[in-house]
Amino acid sequence: AQQSNVTAYGATAVAIITLQTLAGMWINTFIVCVLCTARVKKKTLNSNEKILLLLGCSRFWHLCLSWIYSFLSIIFPSYFYALPTRKFLLCIQNFFDCSNFCVSACLCVFYCIKIANFRNSFFIYLKVKIDRIVPWLLLGSVLLSLAISSSLYSIIDKAQCNNHNSTGQGNFSKVSGKIDDVFFSMYFIYGFGFVTSFTAVIFSALLLLFSLWRQKCKVQTNSNPSMDAHIRAMKSILSFFIIYCINFVFLSLTLIPSTREENPMMFLVYMFLYGFPGVHSLILIFSKPMLKNTLIKILSRVKCK
Repeated sequence: AQQSNVTAYGATAVAIITLQTLAGMWINTFIVCVLCTARVKKKTLNSNEKILLLLGCSRFWHLCLSWIYSFLSIIFPSYFYALPTRKFLLCIQNFFDCSNFCVSACLCVFYCIKIANFRNSFFIYLKVKIDRIVPWLLLGSVLLSLAISSSLYSIIDKAQCNNHNSTGQGNFSKVSGKIDDVFFSMYFIYGFGFVTSFTAVIFSALLLLFSLWRQKCKVQTNSNPSMDAHIRAMKSILSFFIIYCINFVFLSLTLIPSTREENPMMFLVYMFLYGFPGVHSLILIFSKPMLKNTLIKILSRVKCK
């Protein structure tokens, strides 16, 4: 029987991660349930709701698998790292992690195309066809995430085989160089997915900001409906952009082997990483009237009881 060897740091980390994970899973489950209920009532969902539905599902499973991975790696490290399914679990977690960021980038692109006003013929074509483009964007996000996770699985599997062969033959001097090559390949592939989605978010924010500035120059009143839509979209994109930047920096820190130690700084880093899916989903709930009103009704009923 495997016994755990948990330190005070590990126990505290598991407790806080569990609370954050449960909160994030509840928030994203709320989004999925409300949108599925709306789908049954209306028989259809608009493009914005389709993106939010896929985003809620990917974040729910990302949090669930991340919690399982963290719990086993902290509570039963010797048993967990010996499991043959660990690399498979890690790659599934990476799939939902990448899909989380890719679908979030699709949401920013959708806001930009739907709300920004430009006279460019290509942009006008995108605005007219955006409802048909969204399913392809979501499919592309899933395929990109699947390609990244599959590549990571192949690299990890090959590295384990090479490492086993090298150590079995006594070639210990070659192991370090191979591990460095594996980490470089993993960072490159993993970073490609995040940089791609991050670039889409940056361009969406800049285009929407430029469109807002043009609207401000044309109309000097703050009651313009177009400007109100611009401002609401900018708040949503900028909130995601700021959180995304911090999350990207923190995630990069976790990929550096020398930082994987039990210290307060890394403890805060992991707290933010597990809080990100729930915090941003909560911002999206308050930015969408249907989700916001449903949440207020639920909370008011709970308060009355």
